[in-house]
Amino acid sequence: MANTPSAKKATRKIAARTAINKSRRSRVRTFIRKVEEAITSGDHAAAFAALKAAEPEIHRAAGKGIVHTNLASRKVSRLNSRVKALA
Repeated sequence: MANTPSAKKATRKIAARTAINKSRRSRVRTFIRKVEEAITSGDHAAAFAALKAAEPEIHRAAGKGIVHTNLASRKVSRLNSRVKALA
């Protein structure tokens, strides 16, 4: 357990950052899921629109350190290739 005031403050800050990071990670997963659902439905237009909405969110998460930059690029690339395959 934290004893010093600075350690107590650090614990509070960590809890706050964890909540923000969880929210951002969940948001990214939601956007990715929307793209996945559009792909499985076979609707190219909806999948393309969902991908265009998801791409900046994924890269924003990478910029904030929620996911690794390479992971973000890989996800976008793989989703993009799957959407193109629908056309």
